[in-house]
Amino acid sequence: MTFSSLVRQHWAALRALLVLTVIVGIGYPLFIWLVGQIPGLHDKADGSIIEVNGKPLGSSLIGQSFTDAQGNPLPRYFQSRPSAAGDGYDPLSTSASNLGPEDIVDLPDKPSLLTQVCTRSKAVGDLDGVNGTRPFCTGNGVGAVLSVIGPRDATGTVVHPTTVVSVNEPCDTTARPFLDTYRGVRVQCATPGADYSIGQIMPVKGAGSDSVVPADAVTASGSGLDPDISPAYADLQIARVAKARGVGSDQIRALVAAHTDGRTLGVFGEPHVNVLELNIALDQKYPGG
Repeated sequence: MTFSSLVRQHWAALRALLVLTVIVGIGYPLFIWLVGQIPGLHDKADGSIIEVNGKPLGSSLIGQSFTDAQGNPLPRYFQSRPSAAGDGYDPLSTSASNLGPEDIVDLPDKPSLLTQVCTRSKAVGDLDGVNGTRPFCTGNGVGAVLSVIGPRDATGTVVHPTTVVSVNEPCDTTARPFLDTYRGVRVQCATPGADYSIGQIMPVKGAGSDSVVPADAVTASGSGLDPDISPAYADLQIARVAKARGVGSDQIRALVAAHTDGRTLGVFGEPHVNVLELNIALDQKYPGG
């Protein structure tokens, strides 16, 4: 290859680089920015920021917590669903818990998904004055799970239990397990830090009943940033918010209805309530409490 041919090839490559840089690096981003300034798209392109009196309070696309400095729910506000993103609704740490339905045994430094659901359900029940118990949960709000130890048959099922332990109830946190006996064997509380995987791990019905606390009140979204709750969870909180603000439940219910959006295009997703928008409307219309 001659020197002149090498120069021509490099010059052609350089021109292609410059042209693509202008198109992809400058032209395309500029075009997208201009499209984002079209009326109706401008707010979304800028992050769907909600402002009150010129002060940004958050994004309608990213949830946030409504708690005090100690992390306790503020009674006068509707509460968001749980979040597994960082310390909660951290857009720089968006994530799910990555825990699945078979995660039912607590570790010393990490509660199982079942216990998290049970604990959250009990907390919601206590806060809103409703039945927060649910199946496979103890009355104390942890997973109702037994380790049944004894001889097994060919399928791995324990046929004659000799020892039964409530694995999520350590003896230092409970005076007695949620269940007195199982198949004629007295149920023991767990020794902290002990491994009971030698037994057959079994979730049992427990003390809980069918709960009125909906699923989105006790589980985090996949992103950890979901800004919405279900109408059922919003309805559960109406009485508490109305009492805290000194107004009637019907007034709060009407405000919830006004901030309830239906399915996208009438078919996608489920009806939902944007928590930030609803709480801002509460402060504007019923600031007392």
